[in-house]
Amino acid sequence: MPTFSPASGAGPSMSVDAHLERVLAGVAPLGRVEQVPLADASGRLLAASVDARVDLPGFDNSAMDGYAVRRADVATGTPLHPVVLDVVADVPAGSDADPIIGPGQAARIMTGAPIPDGTDAVVPIEQTDGGTARVSIGAVPQAGHHIRHRGEDLHAGDRLLEAGVVLDARRIAAAAAAGLADLPVAVPPRVAVVATGSELVEPGGPLARGRIHDSNSLLLAALVAEAGGVVSERLRLPDDPELLRDWIGGREPCDLVVFAGGISVGAHDVVRHVLADLGTVDFARVAMQPGKPQAFGTLPGGTPVFGLPGNPVSVAVSFEAFVRPALQRLLGRHDVLRPTWPVVVETGWHSPARRRQYMPIALTVRHGRVLVHPASPGGAGSHLAARLAAADGFAIVPEHVVEVAAGDLVEVVVTR
Repeated sequence: MPTFSPASGAGPSMSVDAHLERVLAGVAPLGRVEQVPLADASGRLLAASVDARVDLPGFDNSAMDGYAVRRADVATGTPLHPVVLDVVADVPAGSDADPIIGPGQAARIMTGAPIPDGTDAVVPIEQTDGGTARVSIGAVPQAGHHIRHRGEDLHAGDRLLEAGVVLDARRIAAAAAAGLADLPVAVPPRVAVVATGSELVEPGGPLARGRIHDSNSLLLAALVAEAGGVVSERLRLPDDPELLRDWIGGREPCDLVVFAGGISVGAHDVVRHVLADLGTVDFARVAMQPGKPQAFGTLPGGTPVFGLPGNPVSVAVSFEAFVRPALQRLLGRHDVLRPTWPVVVETGWHSPARRRQYMPIALTVRHGRVLVHPASPGGAGSHLAARLAAADGFAIVPEHVVEVAAGDLVEVVVTR
C-alpha cells in the first residue's frame, strides 16, 4: 500500500489544480475555422459536427466472391445432391449491370458488386464447384446471407463525426466513404517559444566551459506541434533584460507565448524581472515535482504568456500539466486533459511530501499485464534530459503519497 505523508508542515502556496484553473480562465477558444481537403486533414481538430452525405453502403452488395441466387432454387441442395444452376451473368465490383436472374439461374458475383434484382442470397464460391457456365451448389444459404444491405452502416443525414475530435486515419476514411471531400477544422494557435539563458548554445556546436546545448526550444516546438499548434517563432535569448523587452515589443503576431527558464528567484532570472514589471503576470510556487516555479498572465495586447522552469524535465511536465490544456482550450476542445489509466507499478520509487509528482515512466508488458517503472534511475530529476527519450508518459502521484511500492496502482498519462 502507498505510504502517506503527515498533514503538518508548510508547503508551496498553490495546488496544481488551482494553477490550472487560473490558466484555463485566462484563455478562450480562438474560433478560427477553415475547410481543408481530406488529404490535408490528418491531426487537425474537427471544428463542427458533420453528417453522412450518402448511405453506407450505397446499394445492396455482395460480401463474398460467389454466386447470387434465388434462395428458393437451392433449398433442396446438399453436398451429395447439389442443385445445378445456369450462370447467366458475371457481375464484378464496380459494375453497373443489373441482370435479370430467373428461376434456375445464378449470377457469378465478386465482393462489393451490386446484388442483381430477384436474388436474395449469395453462396460463397468455396461451397460450389466454381463453374462459369453452370454451377453446382450443395449448400442452402439463409435469406440475405452474405449480402450487405444499403444503409446498414449509416444513412445519409446520420451524424458521422462530432465536433472536437482529432482527425485520424480512420475518421478521414469514414468521411471519404460518407461522401465528404473536405472538413471544417480549427485553425491552429500560433505559439512563440523562447528558451532563455546565457548558457545556451546551438545544438551540435562547440561547448565552452559552463555552456550547454539548447534542447528546450526544440522540446517546446515539438510539444506545441504534437498538441495541435503551430510555432510562429522559436528562439534563444541570453539573460539580457533589454533584449527580452525588445523582443516582447516587436514579436511576430501570435496567440500564445511560452518562455522556458528565468522565472525563479535568482539574480539573473530576467524573465521574472521583466514580466513582473508588466504587472499582468502572476508568479506561483506550485505544489508539484518537478516544475515548482510557474508563471502565467498576459503580455501587452492581451496575448497569454507562460513562464516555465528551465530544466528540460520540468519543461516537459509543465507543458503537459498547463500549456497543453491551454492549447486545447484555444483550439475549442472541451476535454483539455488527456485521460489517465491505473497501471500496476513494477519498480517503486519515492515521492516528495505535499507535492504532486510527475514521474517520467516507461511501460512494459509482462505475462499479459501492463507494468510501469521509472524511465530513469534518477527518477523525476528535472535535469535528466536524455532520459526523457525513454519515457512513455508520466505517473501522477498524489500529494499525500510519499512512497510508491511495487504492486501499487498509479495513475498514468501516456504521451507517446
